[in-house]
Amino acid sequence: MDPRTALIIMAVLSLIGFIVAFVAAPIVVKILYKYKCWKKTVRTVAPDGSATPLFAALHKDKETKTPRMAGVLLGGSVIIVAALAWGLGRLFPTSIVGHLDFLNRSQTWIPFFTLIAGSLLGLLDDLLVVGGFGNTAKGGGIKFRHRLLVVFLIGLVGAYWFHSKLGWDMLHVPLVGDLFVGWWYIPLFIFVLIGVFSTSIVDGIDGLAGGIFALLFATFAAIAFARGQFFLSSFCAVLVGTLLAFLWFNIPPALFYMGETGILGLTTTLAVVAFFTNSVLLLPIAGIILVIEAASVAIQLFSKKVFKRKVFLIAPYHHHLEAKGWPAHRVTMRFWLITSVACMITLVLALLDIIHK
Repeated sequence: MDPRTALIIMAVLSLIGFIVAFVAAPIVVKILYKYKCWKKTVRTVAPDGSATPLFAALHKDKETKTPRMAGVLLGGSVIIVAALAWGLGRLFPTSIVGHLDFLNRSQTWIPFFTLIAGSLLGLLDDLLVVGGFGNTAKGGGIKFRHRLLVVFLIGLVGAYWFHSKLGWDMLHVPLVGDLFVGWWYIPLFIFVLIGVFSTSIVDGIDGLAGGIFALLFATFAAIAFARGQFFLSSFCAVLVGTLLAFLWFNIPPALFYMGETGILGLTTTLAVVAFFTNSVLLLPIAGIILVIEAASVAIQLFSKKVFKRKVFLIAPYHHHLEAKGWPAHRVTMRFWLITSVACMITLVLALLDIIHK
């Protein structure tokens, strides 16, 4: 496929993703409200067992009245677009329409099935939360260590496929070259996947996670396109389209939250896409907000454990800013702006790296 055709295909698929998600969203909203798919009680206990009165005060009304698990809109829309594109590819294999099929063994199978697996894990967690199962004082749902175990298994399968089936044994260092890591590629892959998974805490304010991940996947779509990975760039473009449609209904005041259904699918898929584009070392730059959010939680837990005092009013950091009096929309917009700048820097570095070769 020549680049001009690939660019048109990518734009069309992104538009189709947006339309499918936009049309489906009102149906999802109706179902979620009908079955009262929201938390029955707000979290009052932190992971270390301490009380969280500030968090409860800030989020009681929103979290117990706004439905979650709208991440089904994201995963479901990608599945519908993939099925539609696959069908058109079989009906019109020799025309440009046939190129809409972005499912490809070497580029998109792993990210596609990672999205599905992560979303299904998140959906189970959301169902338990909505049903009031688990320790509701800590938010309910699947225990963190159990979710971590499943993500580890997803990472193990993905790492095996990368290393054994696709023959990946190099870690690419931008503007430097490839570093041979051999079988260490497997634990590295799992470590990064778990690390990105831990940033799922960014989903906590209207529009915050949706906007950040739309920017991130748009950036990696551009990187994949520049590297000639047209199937992967199309897959990322579909995700961008669905995320933009999701944002239409998620910006303040949010009609629903993506919940773990969405955020677990997005974080795990982002890590896989970063590996596929040889840009995993650029991921912390593009996702600087994700790094800050995860670091704030780690610092908070460490400080409370060792020094018996808090560094932040609430962790993660976006809740700290809320507790200091920042309106939620200010946090969201500024985090979007920071992510936009970080993504531009990442894209420039990625393009310079491609030229450097």
